[in-house]
Amino acid sequence: MLVLLLAVSCNTSQKSTENIIGPADITIENGLLTPEVLWSFGRLGEVAVSPNGEKVAYTVSFYSIEQNRSNSEVFMMNADGTNKIQITKTAAHEYNLAWVDNSTLAFISTEGETAQVWTMNADGKNRRKISNFESDINGFSISPKGDKILFISEVKVDKATADIYPDLPKASGMMYEDLMYRHWDTWEDGFYSHIFVADFTGEKVLNPVDIMPNEPYDSPLKPFGGMEEITWSPCGKAIAYTCKKLTGKEYSFSTNSDIYLYNIEKAETKNLTEGMMGYDWQPNFSPSGDKMLWLSMERAGFEADKERVFMMDMESGERTYLTPHFDHSPSNIQWTPDGNSIYFVAGVEATHQIYKMDIATREITAITDGLHDYHSVAIAGDMLIGDKVSMVSPAEIFSINPITGEQKQLSEINTHIMSQLTMPTIERRWIKSTDGKMVHTWVILPPNFDKSKKYPALLYCEGGPQSPVSQFWSYRWNFSIMASNGYVVVAPARRGSLTFGQAWTDEISKDHGGQEMRDLLAAIDEVKQEPWVDEERLGAVGASYGGYTVFWLAGNHNNRFKAFISHCGVFHSEMEYMTTEEMFFDQWEMGGAPWETDNKVAMNSYKHSAHNYVKNWDTPILVIHGGKDFRIPYTQGMAAFNTAQMLDIPSKFLFFPDENHWVLKPQNGILWQREFKAWLDKWLKE
Repeated sequence: MLVLLLAVSCNTSQKSTENIIGPADITIENGLLTPEVLWSFGRLGEVAVSPNGEKVAYTVSFYSIEQNRSNSEVFMMNADGTNKIQITKTAAHEYNLAWVDNSTLAFISTEGETAQVWTMNADGKNRRKISNFESDINGFSISPKGDKILFISEVKVDKATADIYPDLPKASGMMYEDLMYRHWDTWEDGFYSHIFVADFTGEKVLNPVDIMPNEPYDSPLKPFGGMEEITWSPCGKAIAYTCKKLTGKEYSFSTNSDIYLYNIEKAETKNLTEGMMGYDWQPNFSPSGDKMLWLSMERAGFEADKERVFMMDMESGERTYLTPHFDHSPSNIQWTPDGNSIYFVAGVEATHQIYKMDIATREITAITDGLHDYHSVAIAGDMLIGDKVSMVSPAEIFSINPITGEQKQLSEINTHIMSQLTMPTIERRWIKSTDGKMVHTWVILPPNFDKSKKYPALLYCEGGPQSPVSQFWSYRWNFSIMASNGYVVVAPARRGSLTFGQAWTDEISKDHGGQEMRDLLAAIDEVKQEPWVDEERLGAVGASYGGYTVFWLAGNHNNRFKAFISHCGVFHSEMEYMTTEEMFFDQWEMGGAPWETDNKVAMNSYKHSAHNYVKNWDTPILVIHGGKDFRIPYTQGMAAFNTAQMLDIPSKFLFFPDENHWVLKPQNGILWQREFKAWLDKWLKE
C-alpha cells in the first residue's frame, strides 16, 4: 500500500531548495519504541529485480518531523545482499522502478515542474530525464522488446465550472448531476487516469497516444490501483489493462471491473472478461503469451469476496478457474520462466506466506512459514526475493530458497534502529467464542514483560469489516508501540476477518453488531483472567469498522471497559449509507437502504447502528476523524463527540482537517500517537 500511496501523492514538483532527507541518526536510551522513533524508520517502498536476476533495486522513504514531509531514494544491491549502495540523493521522490536492461534503471522523479520518467545507470551515474509530457506521469512500463513504453497520466474529459461559465474563472462552486462526485479524499474534477503508449528509444519517449480517448474512466482503478493493473503482452503488440467502465450511480453501486485488451496495431479494444460481474484485475501474461492469468471476484458488489485465479487461453478465449480448492486469496502472482508454475502471496490463518502452484496439476505448496507477512515475491535466478514485515519488525527485503524455504535478510534499512530496541513478545491463541467456534487471537506483551505484575489491557477492534488481523506493521495502529506504552494488546480475528476462509469472512456481512462483537468480548474476557492482566483497567480501540465497533461497545460492554478510542468510525449507520461514496459497500453490508422498511435484512442491520445505544454510554471516549475522509465523513465523528458531550461523558475530539481516512503527515502522526497514549494513560493508569 505504501507504494500505491507514494504514486498517488508524489506527482507534484519538488523544489530544489528543500533539504534532502536521509536515514535518521537516532540514539534510543531506554530501548522503547516511541512515536518519534516510529517516524524515524526508513520505509521500504518497491523492489525491482534486474532481468538477469543479479541485482535488486529498491526505494526507501525517509521522513523529517521538522519539515513534515518525506522523500524517497533509490538503493541498489546484489541479489545476495552484498554491495548495498544508495544511488540517488535528492529532495524529490523517486519511484516506479523498471529495468531497461541489466545495467540501466528507469524510474519516475518528481524533480522539476512535473513528474517524469528518468533513467540512470545501475550505479546511479548518467542520470537523465527522458520524457517531457505536458502533465505528471504517474506510472509507466517498458515493453518486452524495449521499443515502446506505456504510461498513465490524468486527462481532462468532463467540463468544469470554468468551462461552462468562462466569465467566472474565480468561482469555486462545483456542480454535479450524478453520484460518485467524490472518492476517498478527492472531488471529481473532470480528469481521469488514462493509459498512453509511446515510442521508446532508450533515451527519449516520443509520440504518445491516448488509448482511452475521451473515455470518462480511470485505469488503473481509483483510489489505490497501481501499475500491477496494466501489463504488456510478451510480443509487445498489445496491452491488457483493468478498468471499471461505468459512471455515476452505476459506478458507485458496482464492483464490476474488467480486463481489456488493446491492440496497438489496430487501435482496437476488447473486453476479455465480459459477463464476470465482480472485480477482475491484475492481468499477467505467461512468458510465451499464449495464456493470461488474472484475479477475479465472483459476487458483484462485494469488495471482500475471495480472489480467484483465472487463466485464459488467448487464442480460444477459454477461461479456467485454477484455485477452486484453495479457500484463500492469492496476490502478487509471478510466472516461472518456463510458464509451468506460478508463485504468489496469500494470507492463511493470520500470516501471509509465499506459495507455488503447478499449473498442470493445480497443486499448491507453501514455500515459507513463520510469524510474518510477505507483501511481494519476485524471481531472481534460482532464488526468490520478497519483502516482509511482522508486528515487531518493519519491512525489509529477504531472499527465499524456493526448495527449502530458507529465508535470509538482505536489506538493512532499519538495523541501526532495531538494534537499539527491546520489542514486545507475540503469542498466538485460539479462543472459544459464544457459538463454540475458535477465534484466532494475537496477544502482544510489553517489552521486558514481567508475569508477576498486572498490566492494563487493550482490546483491538479490526476495521474493514473484512480485513486481516495478521502480522502487519503499521505506522499508526502499531501493536509494538501500544505494548511499549505498557499495555497488553488483545487482537482477535473476529468474524469477518480475512485469512480464515471465505465462509468466516462472509459471516459479518448483514450482521454488524452481531457475532463479531461476541467474538471480541469472548477474547478479552478470557485474556483478562490471566494473573498479569488487571481486569479493572481495560480499554477498547479501533478505526473505521473498528471505530464503529468501539461506538457499539460503548453502549453494550456491560462495564468491561474504562476507556474507548474510535478513529474514523461509523456512528449513525443510516446517515453513513447516505453520505459515503462507494455505495456498493453499504448496499452489500447492510442488505439495502434505510428507507426499505419492508426489507427485514436491512432493517435488522440498521437496528444495530451505534447511535441507537447512546443511552447506555457512560465511559470516557476519544474520537478522532479526518476532514478529508469521504469514505466515512467526519460528521460521523462529530456526532459521536457531540453526543458524548451532551451526555456529560468525559470525551475529546481530535480532528485533522488535512487528513483522510488515514493519518499520513509526520507531525500529525506523532500528535495522533501522543494523544492516543495520553488518553489511555489518563483513564487506565492514572
